[in-house]
Amino acid sequence: MDLSELKKLREEKLLEHKRKKRAYYLKSKMNKKQEEIKKVNSIDYEVELFGGNFAQKLKDIAKKQKLHIESREEKINKKIEEYRSKKQKYYEEHKKTRLEYDKEYRDKKKEKLKEYRKEYYRKNKEKILLQQKKNRLNKKLEN
Repeated sequence: MDLSELKKLREEKLLEHKRKKRAYYLKSKMNKKQEEIKKVNSIDYEVELFGGNFAQKLKDIAKKQKLHIESREEKINKKIEEYRSKKQKYYEEHKKTRLEYDKEYRDKKKEKLKEYRKEYYRKNKEKILLQQKKNRLNKKLEN
């Protein structure tokens, strides 16, 4: 056997070994997940819903949610204010460059629109002229 053939054979064997190892790993992982799922106790909804204290549980959940929102409200408002101040500061610092960019952008858009209109009119010149003639005739007939 040649040296290159031996290297190819070695690589093939190594890849096959890695595939087997990966398959074994995935299989054992799936088995562990299935065991964990089996361990989780199922909820008895009959007891939960009709146990007598269902309304109280709903009230407790609502209270917890409200407290959580209230505790986060101050942090959220602070972050919003921080963002607004950063944004305002950024706009004040970069006002000139932003205005220049906006002007360039508007000019480019105007040029593109002019070109588009010229092209559109050139392509549809006959249709547009016919439509204008019809409109003129309709106005004359109305008067």
